[in-house]
Amino acid sequence: MKRIRIGSGLSRLLAPLGLAAALAAPAAHAAEDLVLGGSIPLSGVFAFAGQGIHAGITDYVKIVNEQGGVKGRKLRYVPEDTAYKVDASVAAFKKITSQNKVNFYYGDSTGFSKTINAELNRSGDILMTGASFATELNDPAKYPAQFMLGPDYTEMFGILLRYIAKEQPGAKVAFVYSDTEFGRDPIASSRAVAEKLGLKVATEIMTPPGSVDVSTEVIKLRRADPDYTIFHGYVLAPIPEFVGQGKRMGLKTRYMGTFWTMDNSTVMQMGEDAEGFMGVMPYRYYYDTEGDAPMLKKIREMRPQYQSTGYMQGFLAAMLFTEVAKRTLDAGKELTGANMKAALDGIKDFDTGGLIGVPVTIKGNSIPVGRIYRADVKQKQMVPASDWIVLK
Repeated sequence: MKRIRIGSGLSRLLAPLGLAAALAAPAAHAAEDLVLGGSIPLSGVFAFAGQGIHAGITDYVKIVNEQGGVKGRKLRYVPEDTAYKVDASVAAFKKITSQNKVNFYYGDSTGFSKTINAELNRSGDILMTGASFATELNDPAKYPAQFMLGPDYTEMFGILLRYIAKEQPGAKVAFVYSDTEFGRDPIASSRAVAEKLGLKVATEIMTPPGSVDVSTEVIKLRRADPDYTIFHGYVLAPIPEFVGQGKRMGLKTRYMGTFWTMDNSTVMQMGEDAEGFMGVMPYRYYYDTEGDAPMLKKIREMRPQYQSTGYMQGFLAAMLFTEVAKRTLDAGKELTGANMKAALDGIKDFDTGGLIGVPVTIKGNSIPVGRIYRADVKQKQMVPASDWIVLK
């Protein structure tokens, strides 16, 4: 069967009959969609996180649309792969925003969040979140159109240090971090937090990101003999090298990590050395059946296989964007950046359906809540080691 294409000439011929408007109706309807754009690292060094984030956003968008959307408006997700490169992220942002009236955006890195901030402030019609928990972004005056999906890196250290101070008052701690902006982020400010909590920072060790030969640094750690060692600015390497060599040297320190190290599958890559490894997580794990968690149950129904911490972050991003749109539209206001940020700031004691184990409140540009989890190698799972810790 031949397909007949109706061109612009025919549209003009049909205009007197009022049919041109009917032909244009789908495009007009599409403009009413709530558009969530995304710079997503589906390939490259952080593809493992990007693919989880992408799946989480996709699933929550599906849930919203199956329930009729937001005030009758569909949520439409428009992602582009960035391979975790800032220039590719910026290009993706420009492409997506030039082709769509974007309301919300997910950014893949601190570098992108900082680079695109002036454009967000200039346009005034997009609310953005993303993968970064950089402390610098937790500044509503400088970054009024952005927010984070958990505690910033300094707040993560704060949660870990509060746990340590409660478990072992006066403990000695070591900070081991990568020589990157990511790694250095919370170090200086966390010294003061440790001191305030009565803890002693026994040593600070900086390594190249992803380094494998850390024998010299492990000797420094052994000399300092800390009760707890906090790693930051890494995903995995060189953490297994530190832990393995330290255990062989008889180090009794307890090892801890921050969010991007804490995926269950990442920690379990350390094998037997993972036993007892702890860290801070703003979300519950996929397999957590404790208490009432209807959203986790829904996720397990949609995806029977384990989903990463990146998935949880993407899912929460879409959930909060949806809540912001609902509150803004319910108030009869336009979806401007300022109105949406005001709606976000009004979120207090919000129930995430169990994704986070306590009701959440947006403070500044972050959600300063987390829980300490510990690796149980026998179960091959991260299990709770503390209650939920909420920073004031």
